[in-house]
Amino acid sequence: MLKTIASERIPIKLWLDDIEAEALQQARNLANLPFAFHHVAIMPDAHFGYGMPIGGVLATENMVIPNAVGVDIGCGMAAVRTSLCGIDRHSLKHVMGSIRATIPVGFKHHKRPLPHETMPVPPEPRHLSIVEEEYDRARAQIGTLGGGNHFIEIQRGSDGAIWFMIHSGSRNLGFKVAHHYNKQAAAMNKRLTSPLPSSWQLAALPLDSEEGRRYLAEMEYCVAFAAANRDVMRLRVAEALVERLGGDIEFAAPINIAHNYASRETHFGTPVIVHRKGATRAESGELGIIPGSQGTASYIVRGKGNAESFASCSHGAGRRMGRKQAQRSLNLDKEKRRLDELGIIHALRTKHDLDEASGAYKDIDTVIARQKDLIEVVEVLRPLAVIKG
Repeated sequence: MLKTIASERIPIKLWLDDIEAEALQQARNLANLPFAFHHVAIMPDAHFGYGMPIGGVLATENMVIPNAVGVDIGCGMAAVRTSLCGIDRHSLKHVMGSIRATIPVGFKHHKRPLPHETMPVPPEPRHLSIVEEEYDRARAQIGTLGGGNHFIEIQRGSDGAIWFMIHSGSRNLGFKVAHHYNKQAAAMNKRLTSPLPSSWQLAALPLDSEEGRRYLAEMEYCVAFAAANRDVMRLRVAEALVERLGGDIEFAAPINIAHNYASRETHFGTPVIVHRKGATRAESGELGIIPGSQGTASYIVRGKGNAESFASCSHGAGRRMGRKQAQRSLNLDKEKRRLDELGIIHALRTKHDLDEASGAYKDIDTVIARQKDLIEVVEVLRPLAVIKG
């Protein structure tokens, strides 16, 4: 931890010294929530988000905040180590083509719904009105990448093995759930004697309310859906590697984690709801994934269970400039040349793609160095080829 701000209702603990003013104000808003617990933790990849900074960790008592989870509920990472110790560039291009042929990206979905068996089983009792409405459409979305910063990457590990990594979430299902319950929370907030400022975008649902129970149930289903989504894609990537390189490839058990969710946990002796919005759980001994930006290293890490971060760490490098700013200010030829010189098969084609160039992100090595009290590095993964949503 680099800094503590003690001027608000509860402290703000920061693992960075260069937080942008807008994100810091959002952290102050979190710290002044009447139901915020103990302190607010801001990870080293933090940047401005919607209501809550991306890279923020917030514990609350008896309340859950839909905007402190976000619209891509359950978004997270999957990483798989293979038995391969190398792959030539020609084969790599063939594998990436096969992946593109079987995994829709961006706004694309499957033409036919996938079998029910690919979907998570809804829990009982069923408080899942939005999930039920969207279930059939979600069957056409499971096993799809999405857009923005979502990606599939083939990598070489510091252990000498070939790895692959997938970053994706709950697609339109999570968006629908988030939007529905944030509207309900905002309506409830307006009826309070002392409502929260609407400009904070942090309206909450009581855990003992029907709305709160329903949100938690639907959110948890979306987290399970996002994990299943990554798992379907994992199988497609494995199939593409086997198709090209033969059937004797072994695949280790995947690491599959979320970084947008809320969960019931106990911290400092108190039952709370921990909101991680762009943050990864890092319990003692727990494996996690901290990806870099396009063209930079990613990390497999092991958590240290640091109580000061609510046993959390960063979820990535974190943006240093907005998407439009990146498209305006970064040089396409320079960004492409850097990736070409590294021999990476990349996804930079036009100026529009600059929002996902490395130059739009913070330095991942600095981000890792700032959280050595939260995690230890297990493997360093260098990119060989990437598909961007």
